[in-house]
Amino acid sequence: MSITEMASKFIPRDISWLSFNGRVLQEAADPEVPLALRIKFLGIFSNNLDEFFRVRVAALKRAAEINNKITNSYYYESPNIILEKINELVIKQQKKFDKIWLQVQKEMAKQKVFIKTAEQLSQAQLKFVREYFEEEVESSIIPLLLDETRPLPYLRDKSLFLGVSMNKEDWQYETKFAIIELPSRQLGRFVILPSPKGQTHIILIEDVVKVNLPYIFSYFGFDHFEANTFKITKDAEFDLDNDVNTTLVEKISKGIKNRRKGKPTRFVFDQDMDQKLLEFLIRKLSLSKRDSIIPGQKIHNFKHFMDFPNVFKSYEKPIERTSFEHPEFTGKERVTDIILKKDVLLSFPYHEFRPMIDLLREAAMDPDVKTIKITIYRMASNSKIANALVNAARNGKEVTVMLELRARFDEEQNLEWKERFEMEGVKVLVGLPNKKIHAKLCIIKKRVQNKTVQYGFVSTGNINEKTAKLYGDYCLMTSNKGVMADINKIFNTLQKPKLPLEQTIKNNKNLMVCPTDMRIQLIDLIEKEIVEAKAGRKSHIIIKINSLSDKECIKKLYDAATAGVKIDLIVRGIYCAVNQKKFVEPIHAISIVDEYLEHARVFYFYHAGKELTYISSADLMTRNLDHRIEAAVKIHSKKLKLELKDMLEIQLKDNVKARNLNKKQDNEYVSNDNLPFRSQIEIYKYLVEKKMAVEEEGQES
Repeated sequence: MSITEMASKFIPRDISWLSFNGRVLQEAADPEVPLALRIKFLGIFSNNLDEFFRVRVAALKRAAEINNKITNSYYYESPNIILEKINELVIKQQKKFDKIWLQVQKEMAKQKVFIKTAEQLSQAQLKFVREYFEEEVESSIIPLLLDETRPLPYLRDKSLFLGVSMNKEDWQYETKFAIIELPSRQLGRFVILPSPKGQTHIILIEDVVKVNLPYIFSYFGFDHFEANTFKITKDAEFDLDNDVNTTLVEKISKGIKNRRKGKPTRFVFDQDMDQKLLEFLIRKLSLSKRDSIIPGQKIHNFKHFMDFPNVFKSYEKPIERTSFEHPEFTGKERVTDIILKKDVLLSFPYHEFRPMIDLLREAAMDPDVKTIKITIYRMASNSKIANALVNAARNGKEVTVMLELRARFDEEQNLEWKERFEMEGVKVLVGLPNKKIHAKLCIIKKRVQNKTVQYGFVSTGNINEKTAKLYGDYCLMTSNKGVMADINKIFNTLQKPKLPLEQTIKNNKNLMVCPTDMRIQLIDLIEKEIVEAKAGRKSHIIIKINSLSDKECIKKLYDAATAGVKIDLIVRGIYCAVNQKKFVEPIHAISIVDEYLEHARVFYFYHAGKELTYISSADLMTRNLDHRIEAAVKIHSKKLKLELKDMLEIQLKDNVKARNLNKKQDNEYVSNDNLPFRSQIEIYKYLVEKKMAVEEEGQES
């Protein structure tokens, strides 16, 4: 297939991702969204874009240097062309971002909240800022003078810098330049100022430093200063060398250190920056026209605005958005005892995360429990899950943690967890060569009356109590023997990774596992729907995922649409498919971006009326299907299958936060004549009703 043909049949992954980030920006622009959340969405947009440049743009630049048929086929288009489109789209989005931020500031003013610059301070505020600088900031400030004859000092990725130009009125020499790394990591970005009654004035850390520039550079006697912020984004990937004498831990530690040497992929600056200083920085950073050099407004590193101070008129989530206890866990019975009798499906963030912690705490204290095995990708910084596992080890249980050290940007934290776990007697596995462990699995074994009893869970999201409050995910808590048998195969392989995966993780009946059989089974299930459609019988596929970019899966969905299979897709992020004229039944695809991050993966197949449903850790991306250990678990309970399908159908009815996914990538909201229907609110109501029904049933019995 030629590049032109591919471009008509597939949307390049990275262009589609920018469309997703555009949906995040739509939330920031929406006047119906509470002001505090609009500011947070601006921060999320900015943080997303930073990571995109660190990882995806960096990879595209490396591919552009190779520029052959293989790389072009992989990206569906020439990497150079994609990079040009990215720059064009990012600049457009940045302009839109700036307009939204201006509007948000107007709304902030209505609530008497103002961000003050260095030039706008009252005398009392100036005094406060000078004292604050002396007491809190000065010790963290290291000004670096710039010189044409010396290389540019190391500039840290993720940091915000102040570019300073200085001179004297009666000085015949050229303007001098300096840069200061702002201590936002240590001190935060926002300082609340003494404010008039009924108002809140806030100053950013960069303006605190600007006020004090004459003091910082007092030795030189300059009397005129200009200061503007800038940031650089660097290639965040690191290569793991193949030295067999080097452990994975050593390689990752070395890779983290080598990140500082990454090439810049983006340079964002205040458009009012001194032109000579701008040219100096561009030259010293070795940036070219191919690089993303983006002029912007005064404020950069907007990711900090995700933590904007809580200064607005009380914004509280409506009562119906508060997490609540799953109805199965409202009594005095232990979590363990309940899931030994029945499967339970937790739906985050609607249900509380606590049962997962309680399950491990109970196992830690249960004298009959012998072993606990769990996979961990990202954990909360002060993880209750980790504490429960440590307590289990202290109580003599054999605890095995598969800790993925290559979880991007969490590598350093996971290395620290590895050290702590091992100090406490926990056995830590660090995975397989060239395969990230992304499956979310736990299995607990106990001996009761000389019999082995096994139970645990399979989740779509990280085992992380912090993100469980923000991410929409599912967790199946179960003691199903078939599920446990398949989980055991995965852990046996992780503990003894000598044989090929195809020999050790095979013949699974309850889990679809990457990279061994999930792709094959999914293609086979789609093919069965095609057979049904061609025979004139009912066929239906519903898939909810974060991203769809795998070419083979897309082609098979195209085959299904051509055969007349009804296909409903709910895809939060990357979506590379394009409806074709030959489709008997066009693919219906939507994306939902709302207050909670839609993170769950669900596969539903009508399957000639037998209705198969899976929840999964895997997206339909080549990296997930072929280069990671992932798991999708079959739902056996008719009750839970119905519950999942109901929630899928609720999302498919969304006409408030759902956008149509199409070739234009215009992020048009779903519009119809129905009453407004916001799926995250409706799912909450649905789950509350189920809880009330269970409680009423209990009272009657």
